[in-house]
Amino acid sequence: MFKVSPLRKRQFLGGIIGLVLGISIFYFFTRESSETYISLGPMNSGHEDLSCFTCHADAKGNLLQQVQSNMSHVVGARKNSVDFGTQDVTLNNCLGCHDRPNDRHPNYRFSEPRFKEAVKQIDARTCITCHSEHHAERVTVPSIDYCMNCHQKLEVENDPLDIDHKTLIANEEWFTCIQCHDFHGNHTYNVPTKLKDTIPMKTIHDYFKGSEDPYGTIKKYIGLSQDEWLKSLEK
Repeated sequence: MFKVSPLRKRQFLGGIIGLVLGISIFYFFTRESSETYISLGPMNSGHEDLSCFTCHADAKGNLLQQVQSNMSHVVGARKNSVDFGTQDVTLNNCLGCHDRPNDRHPNYRFSEPRFKEAVKQIDARTCITCHSEHHAERVTVPSIDYCMNCHQKLEVENDPLDIDHKTLIANEEWFTCIQCHDFHGNHTYNVPTKLKDTIPMKTIHDYFKGSEDPYGTIKKYIGLSQDEWLKSLEK
């Protein structure tokens, strides 16, 4: 009989242990109950009940095909790389639940040539510029003076505000915009005509962090829940 060296035995045993561990780890991290452990951070306000697969769909092809395609790209045999594991999250993932006809600032509008310079400052063509996920917040944009990028030449006919918009713009008080106006125009409420009656900045900041909605509870559109989104895919 052939003698098997102790080294070979250890290699074989190590291979078996590695295979078992690999399968176990793969099984653990692909279970829905393990999402908390692999998430990059807590979901944003309003997304707490969503599962990972709502945004992170499986990439096309099996694991071996994905590896082969990306290796081919690395060595120059393939022009483009492919998604590995899951597909990249894109604007379409957001619009699947939040697309609506009454959006005051729809993403597609900022693809127009007239906004070429504005998107260099804040890329409103994609949702994640202001709503980056996994931060446990509602709005993640660092500064709320973003209106300045498009409304420098704004003129309001018969301006109802006690301190007119022209003066506010001249004084570069861009933070006051969001104190009156919901960016997406999705709330039904009476816009104040006196600056002292506008929403306080602290309240706005708290709202962005996930607190109560200061614009009111009456909305023109409600985003789809995960179940509603799944049903929409069946149509």
